[in-house]
Amino acid sequence: MALDIFKKVETQKGLFAVEKISLIYNLLTSILILFMFPQMSHPLGMLWDRVVIAVMTFCLIYLYRLAPCKFSAFIRIIVQMGLLSYWYPDTFEFNRLFTNLDHLFASTEQFIFGCQPAVEFSQHLPYAWVSEPLNLGYFSYYPMIAVVGIFYFFRRFELFEKWSFIIVMSFFIYYFFYIFVPVAGPQFYFPAIGMDNVTNGVFPAIGHYFNTHHELLPGPDYQHGFFYSLVDASQQVGERPTAAFPSSHVAISTLLMISAFRVSRKLGSFLLPFYFLLCCATVYIQAHYLIDSITGLISAFFMYILVTKMYNKWFADPLFK
Repeated sequence: MALDIFKKVETQKGLFAVEKISLIYNLLTSILILFMFPQMSHPLGMLWDRVVIAVMTFCLIYLYRLAPCKFSAFIRIIVQMGLLSYWYPDTFEFNRLFTNLDHLFASTEQFIFGCQPAVEFSQHLPYAWVSEPLNLGYFSYYPMIAVVGIFYFFRRFELFEKWSFIIVMSFFIYYFFYIFVPVAGPQFYFPAIGMDNVTNGVFPAIGHYFNTHHELLPGPDYQHGFFYSLVDASQQVGERPTAAFPSSHVAISTLLMISAFRVSRKLGSFLLPFYFLLCCATVYIQAHYLIDSITGLISAFFMYILVTKMYNKWFADPLFK
């Protein structure tokens, strides 16, 4: 099995589906940068990054043609998926220029539930036996993507490109939405307005506050354990006041569960506890409002149908056989 991935295969001409959609997103955001150029903090750097990403994509295609095998195809796809870690904080560079909308979402949360579930959840269960499993679930987000991707690569290689397109295309749709709907989430908004306001149900508009402030305070916890520290460290590095509504953590992990159960009941069952913990953790650590997570869950099913239809229409003939 391991040696099989290095066997020479028939060279597939052109771009893979995931590369095409990545270049399209690259182009659309480049146009947006040019349109918003005077307002942005470092537009030339962002444009240069996009040139580098495009050049790297075509270099990988060239290397694949020199050594066409499953492994080189895997590298082409996994690089595009890895670049999602660049595209995520990149959304903040756009939406920081728009008026923040957190006050509307926090007010809606208060109206529906009569409280802020993100606050109540952690305050009523401030125990390590709750915090640690939930932070483990939250930290499992990217490992879950890796596990499902590796399973498809080794066990259902003919579906690997389609699976990668579904995941990456879904990410890009959510990312494009985040650009124009600037919601930072409780972990950024509540410290900005002060917990006295939150307790009293007062949620003032803060305008362009996050254009110049993007500090992330430590998440709520009373006993800092190992997984709490991992989540906090990862957020300090890559988190930005962006992408709160809907929760892409919940949405993408739901897509992963659908993908897992469609090919292996054992795989889906193995991931199910991590998925449940992750969904709960998004609210517990105050990364999202509860309505963010609920919307992420519901939207994932529509996203799966939409993106699958897009792939079947645009890329009906599989590249991998």
